[in-house]
Amino acid sequence: MLKRTVFLILAVAVTLPAMAQHGGPARSPYTGQEARPIKALSNQQIDDLRNGRGMGLALAAELNNYPGPLHVIELARQLAISPDTLARVRALFEAMKAETIPIGERLIAQEAELDSAFSTGSITPERLTELTSAIGSTHAALRAAHLKFHLATKALLTPEQVRHYAALRGYTAAIPGHHQRQH
Repeated sequence: MLKRTVFLILAVAVTLPAMAQHGGPARSPYTGQEARPIKALSNQQIDDLRNGRGMGLALAAELNNYPGPLHVIELARQLAISPDTLARVRALFEAMKAETIPIGERLIAQEAELDSAFSTGSITPERLTELTSAIGSTHAALRAAHLKFHLATKALLTPEQVRHYAALRGYTAAIPGHHQRQH
Protein backbone atom coordinates (compact mmCIF):
# COMPACT_ATOMS: atom_id res chain seq x y z
CA MET A 1 0.00 0.00 0.00
CA LEU A 2 2.82 2.37 0.87
CA LYS A 3 4.50 1.67 -2.49
CA ARG A 4 1.26 2.47 -4.35
CA THR A 5 0.82 5.75 -2.42
CA VAL A 6 4.42 6.79 -3.09
CA PHE A 7 3.99 5.94 -6.76
CA LEU A 8 0.82 8.04 -7.04
CA ILE A 9 2.44 11.00 -5.28
CA LEU A 10 5.42 10.80 -7.63
CA ALA A 11 3.18 10.51 -10.69
CA VAL A 12 1.22 13.62 -9.67
CA ALA A 13 4.42 15.50 -8.80
CA VAL A 14 5.88 14.81 -12.25
CA THR A 15 2.64 15.48 -14.16
CA LEU A 16 1.51 18.73 -12.55
CA PRO A 17 4.48 20.89 -13.61
CA ALA A 18 4.24 19.57 -17.17
CA MET A 19 0.50 20.32 -17.29
CA ALA A 20 1.06 23.80 -15.90
CA GLN A 21 3.79 24.48 -18.44
CA HIS A 22 1.51 23.56 -21.34
CA GLY A 23 -1.56 25.36 -20.11
CA GLY A 24 -3.18 22.37 -18.45
CA PRO A 25 -5.12 19.54 -20.00
CA ALA A 26 -7.91 21.76 -21.36
CA ARG A 27 -5.68 24.00 -23.53
CA SER A 28 -6.88 23.84 -27.11
CA PRO A 29 -4.75 23.69 -30.24
CA TYR A 30 -7.10 26.40 -31.54
CA THR A 31 -5.95 28.93 -28.94
CA GLY A 32 -5.43 32.28 -30.66
CA GLN A 33 -7.76 31.50 -33.54
CA GLU A 34 -10.70 33.01 -31.66
CA ALA A 35 -9.37 36.44 -32.67
CA ARG A 36 -9.59 35.71 -36.42
CA PRO A 37 -12.20 37.73 -38.32
CA ILE A 38 -13.62 34.49 -39.78
CA LYS A 39 -12.87 31.75 -37.29
CA ALA A 40 -12.87 28.88 -39.80
CA LEU A 41 -10.41 30.58 -42.20
CA SER A 42 -6.85 31.68 -41.60
CA ASN A 43 -5.49 34.84 -43.19
CA GLN A 44 -3.47 32.62 -45.54
CA GLN A 45 -6.58 30.71 -46.61
CA ILE A 46 -8.47 33.94 -47.26
CA ASP A 47 -5.55 35.24 -49.33
CA ASP A 48 -5.38 31.95 -51.27
CA LEU A 49 -9.12 32.04 -51.98
CA ARG A 50 -8.95 35.67 -53.13
CA ASN A 51 -6.08 34.88 -55.50
CA GLY A 52 -7.36 31.64 -57.00
CA ARG A 53 -4.73 29.40 -55.45
CA GLY A 54 -5.55 25.70 -55.13
CA MET A 55 -4.90 25.14 -51.39
CA GLY A 56 -4.50 21.41 -52.01
CA LEU A 57 -7.96 21.07 -53.53
CA ALA A 58 -6.55 19.42 -56.65
CA LEU A 59 -4.32 16.84 -54.97
CA ALA A 60 -6.36 14.00 -56.49
CA ALA A 61 -5.23 15.29 -59.89
CA GLU A 62 -1.76 16.58 -59.02
CA LEU A 63 -0.63 13.36 -57.36
CA ASN A 64 -2.10 11.15 -60.09
CA ASN A 65 -0.24 12.66 -63.07
CA TYR A 66 -2.58 15.53 -63.94
CA PRO A 67 -0.31 18.60 -63.78
CA GLY A 68 -1.53 21.98 -62.68
CA PRO A 69 -1.30 24.90 -65.10
CA LEU A 70 0.70 27.17 -62.79
CA HIS A 71 3.35 24.56 -62.13
CA VAL A 72 3.58 23.69 -65.83
CA ILE A 73 4.18 27.39 -66.55
CA GLU A 74 6.86 27.47 -63.85
CA LEU A 75 8.54 24.36 -65.29
CA ALA A 76 7.98 25.16 -68.99
CA ARG A 77 11.68 25.32 -69.87
CA GLN A 78 12.55 22.05 -68.12
CA LEU A 79 9.53 20.37 -69.73
CA ALA A 80 10.47 21.69 -73.21
CA ILE A 81 6.99 23.15 -73.67
CA SER A 82 6.55 24.70 -77.11
CA PRO A 83 5.58 28.40 -77.28
CA ASP A 84 2.13 27.46 -78.63
CA THR A 85 1.48 24.98 -75.83
CA LEU A 86 2.79 27.41 -73.23
CA ALA A 87 0.39 30.08 -74.51
CA ARG A 88 -2.48 27.59 -74.21
CA VAL A 89 -1.45 26.61 -70.66
CA ARG A 90 -1.23 30.30 -69.71
CA ALA A 91 -4.74 30.81 -71.10
CA LEU A 92 -5.94 27.89 -68.96
CA PHE A 93 -4.30 29.41 -65.90
CA GLU A 94 -6.00 32.76 -66.49
CA ALA A 95 -9.34 31.03 -67.09
CA MET A 96 -8.86 29.05 -63.87
CA LYS A 97 -8.25 32.23 -61.88
CA ALA A 98 -11.23 33.95 -63.52
CA GLU A 99 -13.43 31.03 -62.47
CA THR A 100 -12.04 30.25 -59.03
CA ILE A 101 -11.60 33.74 -57.59
CA PRO A 102 -15.35 34.53 -57.58
CA ILE A 103 -16.07 31.10 -56.07
CA GLY A 104 -13.42 31.77 -53.42
CA GLU A 105 -14.97 35.13 -52.61
CA ARG A 106 -18.37 33.45 -52.29
CA LEU A 107 -16.87 30.87 -49.90
CA ILE A 108 -15.32 33.63 -47.78
CA ALA A 109 -18.68 35.44 -47.57
CA GLN A 110 -20.49 32.23 -46.64
CA GLU A 111 -17.96 31.38 -43.93
CA ALA A 112 -18.29 34.94 -42.60
CA GLU A 113 -22.06 34.55 -42.49
CA LEU A 114 -21.78 31.28 -40.55
CA ASP A 115 -19.27 32.86 -38.18
CA SER A 116 -21.57 35.82 -37.63
CA ALA A 117 -24.56 33.60 -36.92
CA PHE A 118 -22.59 31.88 -34.17
CA SER A 119 -20.97 35.04 -32.77
CA THR A 120 -24.30 36.88 -32.52
CA GLY A 121 -26.11 33.86 -31.11
CA SER A 122 -28.64 33.95 -33.94
CA ILE A 123 -27.83 30.46 -35.23
CA THR A 124 -30.65 27.91 -35.31
CA PRO A 125 -30.53 24.28 -36.38
CA GLU A 126 -32.32 25.17 -39.62
CA ARG A 127 -29.98 28.06 -40.39
CA LEU A 128 -26.99 25.87 -39.57
CA THR A 129 -28.13 23.29 -42.13
CA GLU A 130 -28.77 25.99 -44.72
CA LEU A 131 -25.41 27.72 -44.25
CA THR A 132 -23.29 24.58 -44.10
CA SER A 133 -25.04 23.13 -47.16
CA ALA A 134 -24.26 26.30 -49.10
CA ILE A 135 -20.63 26.22 -47.92
CA GLY A 136 -20.35 22.57 -48.93
CA SER A 137 -21.73 23.28 -52.41
CA THR A 138 -19.38 26.21 -52.89
CA HIS A 139 -16.39 24.20 -51.67
CA ALA A 140 -17.33 21.41 -54.10
CA ALA A 141 -17.61 23.89 -56.97
CA LEU A 142 -14.21 25.36 -56.11
CA ARG A 143 -12.59 21.94 -55.97
CA ALA A 144 -14.19 20.85 -59.25
CA ALA A 145 -12.96 24.02 -60.94
CA HIS A 146 -9.37 23.44 -59.85
CA LEU A 147 -9.53 19.77 -60.83
CA LYS A 148 -10.94 20.45 -64.28
CA PHE A 149 -8.03 22.76 -65.10
CA HIS A 150 -5.58 20.01 -64.17
CA LEU A 151 -7.48 17.72 -66.54
CA ALA A 152 -7.33 20.31 -69.33
CA THR A 153 -3.62 20.95 -68.72
CA LYS A 154 -2.72 17.29 -69.01
CA ALA A 155 -4.50 17.13 -72.38
CA LEU A 156 -2.00 19.69 -73.73
CA LEU A 157 1.10 17.75 -72.69
CA THR A 158 2.82 14.69 -74.08
CA PRO A 159 3.07 11.58 -71.91
CA GLU A 160 6.80 12.25 -71.64
CA GLN A 161 6.19 15.79 -70.38
CA VAL A 162 3.71 14.49 -67.81
CA ARG A 163 6.24 11.93 -66.55
CA HIS A 164 8.99 14.55 -66.44
CA TYR A 165 6.66 16.95 -64.61
CA ALA A 166 6.06 14.29 -61.94
CA ALA A 167 9.80 13.74 -61.59
CA LEU A 168 10.51 17.49 -61.34
CA ARG A 169 7.83 17.87 -58.69
CA GLY A 170 9.34 14.97 -56.75
CA TYR A 171 6.49 12.52 -57.20
CA THR A 172 8.45 9.89 -59.12
CA ALA A 173 12.07 9.13 -59.84
CA ALA A 174 13.41 10.79 -62.96
CA ILE A 175 13.17 8.56 -65.99
CA PRO A 176 16.71 8.10 -67.34
CA GLY A 177 17.19 8.65 -71.05
CA HIS A 178 13.65 9.79 -71.81
CA HIS A 179 13.29 12.61 -74.29
CA GLN A 180 10.65 15.30 -74.27
CA ARG A 181 8.83 15.79 -77.53
CA GLN A 182 7.62 19.31 -78.23
CA HIS A 183 3.88 19.43 -78.56
